Amino acid sequence: MKRISGLIFAVMAIAFGLSADAFSQTNSRPQSINHREQHQQRRIREGIRSGELTARETYRLEREQAQIRRQEARFRKSGDGLSDRERARLQHELNKSGRDIRRQKNDGQDYPRP
Repeated sequence: MKRISGLIFAVMAIAFGLSADAFSQTNSRPQSINHREQHQQRRIREGIRSGELTARETYRLEREQAQIRRQEARFRKSGDGLSDRERARLQHELNKSGRDIRRQKNDGQDYPRP
């Protein structure tokens, strides 16, 4: 009985260790601001190409992206890089922008193709 419980404990410890290691590798470093901005621009381009975004939706999303870039430039100009507070603010704005992109791409309004 001791052998079985020891074996179960060892298997659980190994499984937990592997899952914790995998978790720490995937979530140890958040994506950079620039990487997220590029990813969102790619998503907008894909929406345009596929017809999921109308001209008005595209305009609004691009304007939102430009506002985030201007805000980042102001933050970077004001000191040495980004402070934790400024980075958190930009991450929050990028989260909102990402939700807006997802909503607009999946709202059922398609750009009329000729």
